Order: sequence, then structure tokens, then C-alpha cells
Amino acid sequence: RFDGFRFDGVTSMLYHHHGINTAFSGNYEEYFGLSTNVDAVVYLMLANKLIHDLIPGGGISVAEDVSGMPTLCRAVGEGGVGVDYRLAMGVPDKWIEIIKHVPFEEWSMSDLVSALCNRRYSEKTIAYAESHDQSIVGDQAIAFRLMGAEMYTGMSALEEPSEVVERGMALHKMIRTITMAIGGESWLNFMGNEFGHPEWIDFP
Repeated sequence: RFDGFRFDGVTSMLYHHHGINTAFSGNYEEYFGLSTNVDAVVYLMLANKLIHDLIPGGGISVAEDVSGMPTLCRAVGEGGVGVDYRLAMGVPDKWIEIIKHVPFEEWSMSDLVSALCNRRYSEKTIAYAESHDQSIVGDQAIAFRLMGAEMYTGMSALEEPSEVVERGMALHKMIRTITMAIGGESWLNFMGNEFGHPEWIDFP
């Protein structure tokens, strides 16, 4: 049995400014100053204490926090907030930025490794290469960005894939492999995002 709890929008909850028009640089004053919503931090501490105390075998909690709040994923007994994992929310944005603006031949491995390893030591992170957000907000999934219209014409089980599809598939596999390998302590895959709806979704 899996008991998982996801705290969505933790960044907007933890701060009085709700993370609006705020760029977090990592300076501790950004996290432990007057802008921090202490009531929200205490609420999350209590919620995580309950999750881990009341569920047999322990539940798992995941925070959607882009600010990088220190101690978010440290135990309550250590003075932390007690969340088990945080989502590596900057990683999917980094991949889209690279794919959109940097030719494949100029991808910098040191830049990629730096982005994928940019997380707090001893706090567990869930890595992912893309999310449903990208196709919901008018962007494109990685597969569609790499292969474009060739997904409709050059990808078939009845014939050999086109060069564009072959290259796109290879890059897509490499992107997921390196993200899974060094992006965190766990991996998240949004099923259906890569090929289920390659184009963006327009909700009513």
C-alpha cells in the first residue's frame, strides 16, 4: 500500500508575498525573514508529523516548492518541516530553455550537470524532465519540440522512422536518462505527456 501526500503550491504558502515577483537567490534572509509565513511553516510541520506518526509504515509527503526553502525536507525532530521529498521544479524549465534556445551541438555538459545537481545536500529531491504544465500552459512537450510534425508522418510501426524522429527519440531518451541518473533521489514521469498529447492543451 502506498500512502502519498503532495503539497501543491508550497512556495505560495510559505511566504507572505506568495512567491509573486520574487527571485530566490539562496540567501538565507529570503527564507528566514519577515516575509516567511510562520503559521504556514508550523502547519506543514504538524501535517508532516501526523502523516508520519499515524500511517502504519509511514506515509510519504512531497512538496512542490520552487524557492529552495532550507530544512523543508529535514525531519521535524531536527527542526525541519518534515517533508520527505521536494520536486526539482527547475529541471523541466531548464530542459525547455536548452531545447528552445541552444543548438544540440552546443549543449554544455557542465551547465546541464550544474542544473541537475542544484539541490540542497541531504534533502531528497524528485527529478523529472517534463511535466503536464508544459502542455497545459501553451508550451510543447519535449517530444514534440524535438520532432515537430514528423511525429505524425515519420513515426510508424510499419516502416523505418525518419531521421528527425530517430534523432528526436535518441535525444529524448538521453534527456530522461541523465535526469534520472543525477537529478535527484527519485524519478517522476508524467504518463501520457510525452506521446499522449504532444501538442498543447486548450482547456475551456
